[in-house]
Amino acid sequence: MISLMGIMAGFILSFLFLASAENDIYTRLRLKMVKNQLEARDITDKKVLEAIATVPRHLFVSPTYRSRAYEDYPLPIDEGQTISQPYIVALMTQCLNLKKGDKVLEIGTGSGYQAAVLAHLTDQVYSIEIRKNLAKKASETLKKLNYNQVKVKWGDGYFGWPEYAPFEAIIVTCAANHVPPPLLKQLKEGGRLIIPLGSTLYFQTLTLITKIKGKPRVKHVLGVRFVPMIGEAQKKNGR
Repeated sequence: MISLMGIMAGFILSFLFLASAENDIYTRLRLKMVKNQLEARDITDKKVLEAIATVPRHLFVSPTYRSRAYEDYPLPIDEGQTISQPYIVALMTQCLNLKKGDKVLEIGTGSGYQAAVLAHLTDQVYSIEIRKNLAKKASETLKKLNYNQVKVKWGDGYFGWPEYAPFEAIIVTCAANHVPPPLLKQLKEGGRLIIPLGSTLYFQTLTLITKIKGKPRVKHVLGVRFVPMIGEAQKKNGR
């Protein structure tokens, strides 16, 4: 006669085996993504490649899209928002040229994936999300995955996070037709800010701004398409 304990032990072993097999599959997909989508293009920063090879992107999307988490395109998340294409995440991160100890501000937490990538490069990550439910869900996901060095705030990223300024780097993951002045003010001298600039309805130019002697030095990186920044930025767009 088979004991209840024996049956339970069998279920547990089966579950652990399936979980391990699933992790192996996602790990292979993630490494393939890094090789074919990032290294094959212009992502050369080894720290960025290692970070993206480590972060379990599939856990930042809904179960419906997990099989596509490592494909070469953005995916929908809650409230009409998206998780950016892996290449764009890597490119924006590489442009920031982060070092250990750098303080980085992210505007637009979304799923929390970009913040997790940043957390592999520095232990000071501050992220602002204007949608309350997204901020809550991203914070929970990050904590569940032990990204405790990421601080998530529900609020309007247009105004930055003065309490923790200045920042060595700022990354804006939503489109605006101008650089929010508070972000430039909170950027440290010599710091770098990356933002999609242009029409918030159509296409933008991924723009890298370096603060030199208090003034922005601008470099155009790539044509992109991001969801628009809302809140104060949206009000100013309407003027």
